Amino acid sequence: MDRPAKTPAAPSRAAETPTPTAQAGGARGGAHAAFESPASEGHHAFELPRVTALLMHALPRFIEGVIAPVAVFYAALTLLGLNGALVAAVAWVYGGIIYRFVRGHPVSGMLLLAAVGVTVRAITAAATHSAVVYFLQPTLGTLIISLSFLASVPLGRPLAMKLARDMAPIPEAFLKHARVHQFFLRISLLWSMVLFTNVAVSLWMLFNESIGMYLWFRTGIVAGLGAIGVAVSVWGFKRVVRHVNREPAAA
Repeated sequence: MDRPAKTPAAPSRAAETPTPTAQAGGARGGAHAAFESPASEGHHAFELPRVTALLMHALPRFIEGVIAPVAVFYAALTLLGLNGALVAAVAWVYGGIIYRFVRGHPVSGMLLLAAVGVTVRAITAAATHSAVVYFLQPTLGTLIISLSFLASVPLGRPLAMKLARDMAPIPEAFLKHARVHQFFLRISLLWSMVLFTNVAVSLWMLFNESIGMYLWFRTGIVAGLGAIGVAVSVWGFKRVVRHVNREPAAA
């Protein structure tokens, strides 16, 4: 008796549908921001990057583009005088750009901004033969930034939100949440106050203390104010992220 022909086995659904692990592995791509799965549409969850990872990424660029040019300028001012200090500061910044370009490394935006700033400051200081003018220019620039933060609050377009969008891949739907928008308005006001205090301290020390005292004490005070501003900003952002991510579950 002939055996009945075997029917081909239906393909397994597990073979057709990628596993959640596989889907997550393909979608991760190193991004720090992520939505929930399509089954929970409307839940604009956002995963905050590790603060230590952000700091480790930003710290070398901050030292290279901000701290090092000041240290080089002061060392050269002590040894070579004003003109030598101006040349040394410009050479340090542009030397760093050329080195990175030759080695095929990316040039950070902070270093490019430092190059533009130090060039303008060096030309103006050389024309006026005054080290005070060299340090006065970035202080006036900080004042303008402080006023920009302040003006963005009544306009309802917080500058802090724009900067956060540039620094991290935050989903647009998350940024449109009312609580998130309110948070960035408050943080913009906070940074306006931090930067204005920075300006007041800098101007007082610039016109009442020696250049050496101005550089080191002012740098320490400004770094302390900045650290407080960053700590409050990160703490507040983590808090608002938790609130927003909990809302759908509570509903």
